[in-house]
Amino acid sequence: MIFTKLILAHLFGDFILQPNSWVAEKESKKLKSKYLYLHVLIHTVLSFIFLWDLQLWWVAVLVGVSHFIIDAAKLSFQTVKNKKNWFFFDQALHILVIAGVSFYFNEFSFEFLKDQEILKIVMAALFLTTPASIFIKILLSSWTPVPETTNNIQTESLSSAGKYIGILERLLVFTFILVNHWEGVGFMVAAKSVFRFSDLAQAKQRKLTEYVLIGTLLSFGLAVLTGILIK
Repeated sequence: MIFTKLILAHLFGDFILQPNSWVAEKESKKLKSKYLYLHVLIHTVLSFIFLWDLQLWWVAVLVGVSHFIIDAAKLSFQTVKNKKNWFFFDQALHILVIAGVSFYFNEFSFEFLKDQEILKIVMAALFLTTPASIFIKILLSSWTPVPETTNNIQTESLSSAGKYIGILERLLVFTFILVNHWEGVGFMVAAKSVFRFSDLAQAKQRKLTEYVLIGTLLSFGLAVLTGILIK
């Protein structure tokens, strides 16, 4: 149970409760940013709240201290060119720390996994919201859709609409997999393809089409993989 609770605390602390403005200031001011220390404090408090056991106070402190060390190293050595690599390396180290704590408490067993169905589903659903959006954004950061030749296309859109569409589609795909209705996943892919076809046809840009296709497949792929892992 400690593993699932600490992962939930991590998802909340690193993605849900960390605004983009905090990330930007940390990257500019590095160790001098007040938000680095506030971010670590939030992680420590969240870990303690999710664990909700006074005897495990040292676990929350360990998570907080390790989070500070990992984030400080990331901010110190991260550059524009290796930013993507450092993001995934940073997340891997955080998860390894949590896995190490869980291993210390001998939690990796069949009985543990069997008794945590609800928490696993909540953790997966939470991952498929903002965290998954950030993962996809970073993976696509190497490519940018080309805006030229779109003079005759309506380019206005709702603020952050793409982000929330992606979140909703991933949650729907995840739900379809949990209830064993894989045909729903096919329906979602077909429906999105129909809605996007006219825009892509008007754009006449192969790069834009490929960009949208990669983003869509990444979004659906993460949802499907998450659903399979939870099942």
